[in-house]
Amino acid sequence: MVHIPQAGAPSGVEKNRSKLPASVERRGDDDVTFTLEEFTTNPIHIPHADTVELSYDKRESVLRLDKLELADNVARDFIYKWSPTEEEAIVVTTGDPVKAYTPGATGVRAGLCKADVLALMTKFNADDIPQEGRYLLLDAQMYSQLLNDLTANENTAFLASADAQNGVLGKLFSFNVMMRSRAALYDGAGKPKSLSAEGAADDVAAALAWHEQSVCRALGKVKAFEKEGDPTYYGDIYSFLVRAGGRIMRKDLKGVAALVQGDTE
Repeated sequence: MVHIPQAGAPSGVEKNRSKLPASVERRGDDDVTFTLEEFTTNPIHIPHADTVELSYDKRESVLRLDKLELADNVARDFIYKWSPTEEEAIVVTTGDPVKAYTPGATGVRAGLCKADVLALMTKFNADDIPQEGRYLLLDAQMYSQLLNDLTANENTAFLASADAQNGVLGKLFSFNVMMRSRAALYDGAGKPKSLSAEGAADDVAAALAWHEQSVCRALGKVKAFEKEGDPTYYGDIYSFLVRAGGRIMRKDLKGVAALVQGDTE
């Protein structure tokens, strides 16, 4: 279990104070907690013959792919844990109709347009969220829809602000825009779903927006387990383990929002 102290409300300000001594109060802080989950790969067997007969290093290939798969699953869990559940933290897309593309989904959804990102910025501004440190994670389809909605000059300015070293593809309306094949996922009732959950016909894709001070995560080191020269398997056995967890920091959800596909009807 991870414990993070969360500062309480400011003490308050009074103009032209007339009553002295002023009353003294103590600030009440909250304790934000979240659980560390354990992620493990399935043990994999590499026969002895594969280590001596193949023209490539199968061990390196297998272990590299397993570590990448482990990292991807942890990232998906962070997205799920950071996806807000309350209606006030959800902005609905209003772009041109697009075919539903999440696994198992059917029908048509509203695509993403630049006006939706502007609505996100307006929400963050109204909540007094700092301009610097804002991020917007889009899936591959939403990223394409956004680029298609930008003018040529807007597109040029957006791409010119990219920071490839940190995974930022561009900056738009104060957000550092990032992209992965799949971002957040919500069900038909507007609640977040794990990306590993079985798809449903009414599922909707979602982008995730956050400020760096409004979310938290904990990620341990990847632990490798190995048993080389196992006499019962006549080869080597490997697996990996990592502990990770995260959550939205603020109980009022300010600084976090989901940009969820809207209804076209």
